Amino acid sequence: MVPWGLIVSVAAYAAFPQHRTVIVAVSAVGSLVRGGKKKGKAVRHKSFVAGDPDRGVKLEWSSITCQLLDKKGNEVKKLLDGLNGSARPGRLLAIMGPSGSGKTTLLNTLAGQLPKSSKIALYGSIRANGVPIADSWHKQVYAGVWRQEDIFFSQLTVRETLVTAAKLQLPSSMSDEEKEQHVEQLLQHLGLVNAAGTIVGDNKTRGISGGEKKRLSIACELLGNPSVVFADEPTTGLDAYQAEKVMQTLKDLAKEGRTVICSIHQPRGSVFDMFDDIMVVAGGKLVYSGPAGDACLEYFKNQGHDCPLHSNPAEFLSDLVGTDHTSADTEAQSAARIQRLIQAFAAHSAAQTGSSTALAVSQDLQASLADSEEEDGEEDGEGGGKSKRRLGLTAAKADGAGAGFWQQFKILLVRAWRRQTTRDRATNVVRAMMNLTSAAIFGSIFWRMGFGQTTIQDRMGLLQVAAINTAMASITKTLNVFPKERQIVERERAKGAYAVGPYFLSKLVAELPVTAFFPALFSMVCYPMTGLHRTVPRFLKFLGATTVESFTSSAMGLTVGCIAPTTEAAMALGPSIMTVFIVFGGYYVNADNTPAIFRWIPNASLIRWGFEALCVNEFDGLTFEATKPTDLKTGRQVLERLSFADSSVAKSVRKEVQIMLGWYWASAYLLHKKTPEFTRLLPVSKLAGKESESGNGVEGAAGKSSVVIEEVIEASGEAVTAAEVTEVSAESLTTAEVTTTTTTTTTITTESASTEVETSVEEEFVEAE
Repeated sequence: MVPWGLIVSVAAYAAFPQHRTVIVAVSAVGSLVRGGKKKGKAVRHKSFVAGDPDRGVKLEWSSITCQLLDKKGNEVKKLLDGLNGSARPGRLLAIMGPSGSGKTTLLNTLAGQLPKSSKIALYGSIRANGVPIADSWHKQVYAGVWRQEDIFFSQLTVRETLVTAAKLQLPSSMSDEEKEQHVEQLLQHLGLVNAAGTIVGDNKTRGISGGEKKRLSIACELLGNPSVVFADEPTTGLDAYQAEKVMQTLKDLAKEGRTVICSIHQPRGSVFDMFDDIMVVAGGKLVYSGPAGDACLEYFKNQGHDCPLHSNPAEFLSDLVGTDHTSADTEAQSAARIQRLIQAFAAHSAAQTGSSTALAVSQDLQASLADSEEEDGEEDGEGGGKSKRRLGLTAAKADGAGAGFWQQFKILLVRAWRRQTTRDRATNVVRAMMNLTSAAIFGSIFWRMGFGQTTIQDRMGLLQVAAINTAMASITKTLNVFPKERQIVERERAKGAYAVGPYFLSKLVAELPVTAFFPALFSMVCYPMTGLHRTVPRFLKFLGATTVESFTSSAMGLTVGCIAPTTEAAMALGPSIMTVFIVFGGYYVNADNTPAIFRWIPNASLIRWGFEALCVNEFDGLTFEATKPTDLKTGRQVLERLSFADSSVAKSVRKEVQIMLGWYWASAYLLHKKTPEFTRLLPVSKLAGKESESGNGVEGAAGKSSVVIEEVIEASGEAVTAAEVTEVSAESLTTAEVTTTTTTTTTITTESASTEVETSVEEEFVEAE
């Protein structure tokens, strides 16, 4: 989409230089309002669907394939390779496997939240209660996704965290009292009542325990009473006791009728006993899928791998599908063992299914079914009512939408005020001490400056360090906290909790008093100690110039925080940019001597305009003692030396405000562009077509067990190999017609298909190996 707003703003900025401040302000406010309305509309149109745990959701997936692509779109590696499976209500399904086996990728795929990337292609089919899942509502409506990282605002209490989320996400038809009551029920249900009044805390501030933080994550996902719960490595970072308590919570959720799916690496034995079903994956392929416990161990025993007595089954499975990298020989042996297990389970699944019936589905028919699924998905994306009624997920639907623009602003403002003003006392105290210390040091160095010739340089040095100190103090604070805050905001926005507009506006309003206080504290101490221009109006202008510069530096920090992926990267990038602005700040390099290629830097330098405003405010009207003809007698002469003679405090502050609004606009724009996007699940037919074009044939199938039936058919005197993707289903017909590339049709009966299916599976895996 063409960014017409940006184009018009840039054109107006260039055409009307005398009104640039107004143009930048209108553009920034317009971007916030448009972003808020656009995103707010999407949030409001999402119905509150609590799901119906009693009804339950059976989740089925087939031929899930995730490809890692190179720049040309060619496959480099299969992260997931034709995975099939199902999860049923009232049961806890665990996805196990070594690191890098594809556990998290599969979980994110099922949850509809695999991050979008040009290097990823995703194929397969997912159904809930037999209905194809539509991307538009599946990700947020009936499913709760519990991430591995527990990221919260450390200054808020457990109750405040949940109440804020409830007010933002639950429908407006519910009163605040009802939402708070719902939160209290969750606290009671998850055993967080005793910790409800404790701040969450972080590595620097003591708060709730790791297990309580995990349960808080669950509580945030249960606000909408989802029918399906996804948990990614829920025991990471916990001791054995806390891990068992967290897994017991998931088990209890399953007992309530929910479908619970978790990925886990190597649980203790007591945790393994909680699993109802288990999937074991290795290298993106399926090693086992079925009941946990004795049935699982019996299967592997039949494959020649008996679990030792009194040992942890989870450790046994981890060792079984793990790779020993001690030497090349052990690595090859591990790979061969894993490949045999993959082939064995594929044959086992095909034999289990084919023993009752075998249905071969033609390529044309499968493509037709995939297209109809895609059409159903689009229909669900527009309305979703038909599919949701078939799923039985709207039992608890409530009238009304989530919070609107100004309600979001109010809720987020309260949260931001608590975090940045009333709760972050330690940071504010440190900042106050730093400003007082800096002011005292500068005041002592430049104590009571007179009007001799040497004081001219002293004044310029003082004003330069004042501008630098103000800017660095403000940007450092922003860079330290905003990258982490951005992660929380992106996660909340992925749920549709709020839009960029109300969030950004609430953040700016909450920061107003804090950002303005510290420059004022510095000015009130440093200004009288150094003996700068001793009039109240000049002091107020000094105070105003440093305050505006502080806001501009903070705005720049927000933009850098949006660009940098981590706090460390932001702390490296921000000061580097600021150093360039300092060099072109008017003190070290005169604006008239700046090379033409760098002329834009002084105009964009917040240090330059801050320093210029302070110099004009101080030197204008001053008279210095002159003993030589070459001495500077007036402050106006000093300003001419600095190329500031044509400037004024008002002009410099206006330039500073323009830069500030520009940084704010850039921050809001980047936040809006960073709206989380997820990879779309494409029909298997598109993967089959892609592989056919590349000459690799068609691999994989949709259904409970995917097999390839190969027939050599004589057509026009030539031998033609027809590789048809088929679906074997116990509930399907007993015969099927397989259409070949030569339009020749053959009928396969149940009695003959069973043997052919098993044979073809074994041959296919041998060829793959």
